[in-house]
Amino acid sequence: MLVLLTFLKNLKKNLPFDKFFIVQNNIIGIVPSSIICETLKFLKLNEFCRFDLLVDICAVDYPEKKNRFEINYILLSITYNQRMVIKTYVDEITPIHSVVKIFNNSNWLEREAWDMFGIFFQNHPDLRRILTDYGFVGYPFRKDFPLTGFIEYRYDDVNKAVKGEVLELSQELRMFGNFF
Repeated sequence: MLVLLTFLKNLKKNLPFDKFFIVQNNIIGIVPSSIICETLKFLKLNEFCRFDLLVDICAVDYPEKKNRFEINYILLSITYNQRMVIKTYVDEITPIHSVVKIFNNSNWLEREAWDMFGIFFQNHPDLRRILTDYGFVGYPFRKDFPLTGFIEYRYDDVNKAVKGEVLELSQELRMFGNFF
């Protein structure tokens, strides 16, 4: 634990973290979205960090917050056997810089975040839908996304064909808040 704390002190001198802390020997750092590329590049290339593997990019939707999307970059240093999570926050309008030039495998991970949440990654080489079809409207992992679709597809036994029927959604607005 002492080694981790020393490492974090040195890291704090080189990177402008908003916050950082340790949870179960994993380092979690929060940085502004404007410097996400510089932060991840430093963590990958610095000899004392060597977080050379991007494990995943995860997004979380908090619709009640101003910057509703929390983006988590999960990194692994194989050299030092250490994990680190870098968190940043954006709203639904502000783009975040793509890290494809730093971590090549982020291409598909960023496309997934775009397709499911609508988080726009600036300078991404191929930002297309990856899990939904190209005519799909909306972002399914947003918490304000309707629970049922606008068109329901079913197989019609009489006509021996798939039919699409327009649905009337009974739920227009979902309220989020503390219910406890």
